[in-house]
Amino acid sequence: MTVAIPAHNASQQGPRRHDKYDRLIATAQSLPKLKVAVAHPCDAASMSAVFEAVGLGLIEPILVGPPDKIRAAAAALNKDLSTARIVEATHSHAAADKAVELIKAGEAEALMKGSLHTDELMGAVVRREGGLRTARRVSHCFVMDVPGHDTALIITDAAVNIAPTLEDKVHIVQNAIDLARALRVDPVWVAILSAMETVNPKVPSTIEAAALCKMADRGQITGGILDGPLALDNAIDLGAATIKKIQSPVAGQANVLVVPDLEAGNMLAKSLTFLADADAAGIVLGARVPIILTSRADSTITRLASCAVASLVADAQRTRLAIAEV
Repeated sequence: MTVAIPAHNASQQGPRRHDKYDRLIATAQSLPKLKVAVAHPCDAASMSAVFEAVGLGLIEPILVGPPDKIRAAAAALNKDLSTARIVEATHSHAAADKAVELIKAGEAEALMKGSLHTDELMGAVVRREGGLRTARRVSHCFVMDVPGHDTALIITDAAVNIAPTLEDKVHIVQNAIDLARALRVDPVWVAILSAMETVNPKVPSTIEAAALCKMADRGQITGGILDGPLALDNAIDLGAATIKKIQSPVAGQANVLVVPDLEAGNMLAKSLTFLADADAAGIVLGARVPIILTSRADSTITRLASCAVASLVADAQRTRLAIAEV
């Protein structure tokens, strides 16, 4: 199903296609509806995201928060909530806690941010007692639809881990690889980014990149093909990699970009969004379930793509559990 959405600079460029996101949404529509606990959907933006995903058959929501505010947000959109399940929580903190409880009780298999701060939601997720922690470090991935680029780009971590250590990056890389595989990406080419493609003791990110690649060689990171350090140009552009004579299975065709820190990742993602007219679907991984982080500034297609990504991740988790039980 193709969803035609105006581009960011629609007045100058007109509508553009989102083939990469359309494919994700179509794949997710072939799966069972994702049972999602939506924490505090009490404004038009967050409620609109819910109705959009329900309309395409992507999710089956449980709305968690003050019932009067939830109904008022739906009424502002002229939407009917008569068949929706609403679970009462008195305020945003309580809504985050209750949504996590629903997941732990097996009543939902994904978590979605409503009109509350990300810190409130993630605080409930990462709480040591009663949260959704696993052995993995929690990390964020953008799945970016960049015009003119053949494949979607996964960028990590640009939203959760501020200054990740090498140990953190092992989890960040593995989360991203698992995401790529859930999105049916094969092979998964992972570029560990820095400002250069040579190891320089004065630039710590280059040393960490080399260590991550060797860890992959030793089976400490699995499922993807790693190379780094790589600069952005020779990670995604074959011409740049050829000019610099880089011999690498990843250079020029990376589909996962691992940034040195949150600042670099945030600037890369926003540069692509505002200068290259890219869209950025977002997902948090490493918890017991995928977490959908939508923003009031997100376009409709981005919100839908975020739900589709979560659905594919949840399906991959179901498959892994089924295999483990055999």
